[in-house]
Amino acid sequence: MAYEISKKVLHIVGKTNATYKLIEEGDKILLGLSGGKDSIMLACILARMQKHAPFKFDFKAVTVHYGLGENLKWLSDLCQEQGIEHEIIYTQIAATINEKRREKSSFCSFCSRLRRGTLYSKALEEGYNKVAIAHHLDDAVESFFMNFTYNGSLRSMPPIYRAENGLLVIRPLIKVREASSIHFVTSQNIPVAPDCNCPAKQPTSDKPPIARLATKNFLKEMQNLHPHFFDSLENAFNNVQANSFSDAKYLDA
Repeated sequence: MAYEISKKVLHIVGKTNATYKLIEEGDKILLGLSGGKDSIMLACILARMQKHAPFKFDFKAVTVHYGLGENLKWLSDLCQEQGIEHEIIYTQIAATINEKRREKSSFCSFCSRLRRGTLYSKALEEGYNKVAIAHHLDDAVESFFMNFTYNGSLRSMPPIYRAENGLLVIRPLIKVREASSIHFVTSQNIPVAPDCNCPAKQPTSDKPPIARLATKNFLKEMQNLHPHFFDSLENAFNNVQANSFSDAKYLDA
């Protein structure tokens, strides 16, 4: 039996798709399926869209195995039950991180680049034209504030962009709050990948990434103070006035 997806989430994803043309007739999409709550919900949404959307597209879910001995049979079984084509790509990403990551560099960023590179290679090898990532609105807001606070740049996560290799990367959940995917899995007792599958959770002498934790705590505090904080930020992301800053290339004068 297919998992139930809330009408609100389906409406948001449908509107996002219509606005940014994320998925169109004839697309061949490769979905990065980590086994977390967000990517599982997106996989189920794409499976539903295949059945009900007025256009035809293909998609396959791919899970990157980090080389930690993680057991992913449960995820393959879940995909089979939901009618989702699934493949596991076996890598040694965990070992590569430990060997090549620069001291004090971001563990998560380096891992993300390696994982994304694996997905890109798979997509190009098998003729996919788009790669789907399950980032949500909370991720976009967190990314914005981390770039603003620690990198001195105004950047976030666009719904769609073209990678240097020509692939289009899409984020169908980018307008959906994280609470929706939490409710999706908890209300239906859907299994998700344990933290021990994440290379960042392995025993290490590194200090924990305090920047990301500090940003999460800040956003939580802001939402408590201003219940519509995330709504305002979403509106702001849709209303960028670049010429109101001091970056010379955007000035009108």
